[in-house]
Amino acid sequence: MKIRIKGDSIRFRLTQTEVKSLSDNGQIHDSTNFGTIKFNYGVVLKSTIEQLHISFDNNSIILEMPEAIGKAWFSNDIITYDHTMKTAAGNDLYLLLEKDFTCLDNTIEDQSDNYPNPKLS
Repeated sequence: MKIRIKGDSIRFRLTQTEVKSLSDNGQIHDSTNFGTIKFNYGVVLKSTIEQLHISFDNNSIILEMPEAIGKAWFSNDIITYDHTMKTAAGNDLYLLLEKDFTCLDNTIEDQSDNYPNPKLS
């Protein structure tokens, strides 16, 4: 799972295995250890929401996805889900959740579990 944050937008990219695990188990989580602080992040399916929603609490970012959509995501061809969320402070926060494709350029990153890039076919 990758996260890209720029300004008021947050993008999560999931590999094939991660999308399958999310669809089957209803959640995926990972973390980065900064020594004295551990940063946690994840995606969870939730039956009580209709759009993507995100929270940041106790050094954790959790992206919530509607359960019915998430359970079907692995078996369909939909690549991206997005939503612009209004925060408690009144600003717009753009959320993007997408399947991770292999890169078009050379990279040292392991991409063996990424989705095949349609631009390479």
